[in-house]
Amino acid sequence: MTIIVAYTPDEPSRHALRFAATEAQHRGEPVVVVNSSRGTAPVDRQLAEESDLEQIRSMMASANVAHSIEQPNRGNDPVEEVLAAIDNHKASMVVIGTRKRSPVGKLLLGSTAQQIILQSEVPVVAVKPV
Repeated sequence: MTIIVAYTPDEPSRHALRFAATEAQHRGEPVVVVNSSRGTAPVDRQLAEESDLEQIRSMMASANVAHSIEQPNRGNDPVEEVLAAIDNHKASMVVIGTRKRSPVGKLLLGSTAQQIILQSEVPVVAVKPV
């Protein structure tokens, strides 16, 4: 079994990574970090840069957690990529970071976190920064 983390380079995702590392230690499971975007913008803030990836590697190494990072670039929706990772890695759970959004923001923009929660066939843990 594997723990999947849906990751974007922001504070909620860093909290999700820390939670996943701790959970992976307790369960003895590896972590797969999925960082994806449709790739339709010239500059995409959803994609992690090398410095972000190095922070992930360092965090997981210091926690002594086996891990891998996937950055699929197939033009798929990030939700599709996370759901595919769940199947591909026989995930036991998914960890996502959440941020506060207004009801109108949720209505107009949708919510990746919400879609993952509703469509995942494994438990989803939503972690918010405190």
